[in-house]
Amino acid sequence: MKNNMKIKNLIKSNVLTKLSCLFMGIGHIFRGQTVRGIVYLLSEAVFVLYMIAFGGRYLAMFFQNFFTGGNVGFKETYISGEWDPNIGEYTKVPGDNSFHVVLYGILTLFIILFFVITWWRSVKESVTLEQLNIIGRKPRNFRGDVGHYLDAKFHTTLLSLPMIGLFLFTIVPLVTMIMIAFTNYDANHEVPERLFQWVGIQNFADMLSGNSSLGKTFWRVLGWTMVWATLATFTSYFGGMLLAIFINNKGIKFKKAYRTLFVATIAVPQFVSLMILSKMLDTGGGMPGSGGGIITQFIENVFNYHLQFGLDATTTRVWIIIVNMWIGIPYSMLLCSGILMNIPKDLYESARIDGAGPARQFRKITLPYMLFVTGPYLITQFIGNINNFNVIFLLSGGGPGDNIKYTNGAKSTDLLITWLYKLSLGTDRNYKLASVIGILVFVISAVFSLVVYNRSSAVQGEGNFQ
Repeated sequence: MKNNMKIKNLIKSNVLTKLSCLFMGIGHIFRGQTVRGIVYLLSEAVFVLYMIAFGGRYLAMFFQNFFTGGNVGFKETYISGEWDPNIGEYTKVPGDNSFHVVLYGILTLFIILFFVITWWRSVKESVTLEQLNIIGRKPRNFRGDVGHYLDAKFHTTLLSLPMIGLFLFTIVPLVTMIMIAFTNYDANHEVPERLFQWVGIQNFADMLSGNSSLGKTFWRVLGWTMVWATLATFTSYFGGMLLAIFINNKGIKFKKAYRTLFVATIAVPQFVSLMILSKMLDTGGGMPGSGGGIITQFIENVFNYHLQFGLDATTTRVWIIIVNMWIGIPYSMLLCSGILMNIPKDLYESARIDGAGPARQFRKITLPYMLFVTGPYLITQFIGNINNFNVIFLLSGGGPGDNIKYTNGAKSTDLLITWLYKLSLGTDRNYKLASVIGILVFVISAVFSLVVYNRSSAVQGEGNFQ
């Protein structure tokens, strides 16, 4: 309704206000808001210069190829025909940078959007200034504007720079990476030798297909990712809970000492622990009696079994989960200890009077209360484990390899996130598949978080523990 009123007032406005639609800030300059008008006018001038000198070209290239499905850019690298005696060959004229076309095309689209919003705001302000002039009221001057943005609009002043940073370093790269998923951008199409093309949803079809080698690899990696995330989350969570219950037991002495020892493991950087444990699990070449890490030698000497960590997929996966328990249990223990201390003691007293034993008390009191409080924490831990790059990459590097079951650089213990890393920075760079995996990981994480959180006791049983 307000916008309709502004449009009607704009139609009925005088020449100066209508001229502000073409030259931003003219109405402000001639009606007492000189500084604000100059800022608007300079903004328009900068935008026009940007579009002429830079943005317009990339935007035209972006749309030309986005809607036609052709090459991104106008030309590939070609031989110009001029002989260079210094290098002994014909010189080459560099072609258009495919990635830059997409990146700067998207950036230009956002800049146009922000300019349109700014333009519409300047027009509305110009209409308001004309109405104030008619009734004889003076508009706020530059000093009043400064005071306004340091008082009533101070939050806007504080958030302006962070929002610009969020836009430049998060939103634009994110949208660009999403667009890359719909191209054939890989190591064979890196700039500027060869330009990549738009392929629509073909990459998603290839990735999700169960018949292609790529699709089979994706589903195997996804399956292990979900198994890993489930086991890593619940082994650490319930292990920490049981440890916290044990330490908080009335008959246990030196409670503070136990808590301190386990909390001390948190102080050690995770990558240090993982690198040391990877050396301890080293197989020493894979043959019995060939030495290796201290854990491998201990198991071989005591149990007469040579550990196949990094050589056998199942063995490697089991030990990855065990190592993750060592790293994750102290965090859960610390969290659960604080929650256990806040469970009302009269609940346990009533349960004992009714004849409930420790197991039933845990099932009916401790566990429901813990799940109610830590439900959101469990969800975040699960999502974090889906994207747990450190444990897999530093322990096994994704290995062992299996060229029969896995393709495109994936290995037996790779998660989607480590596979994405290899596709992005490995020798056979495949940016389009990496972007597809990134999108799919986001969709899986978002859907799981929303569905599970809305079904958790933290939401549905909110009134049970009031």
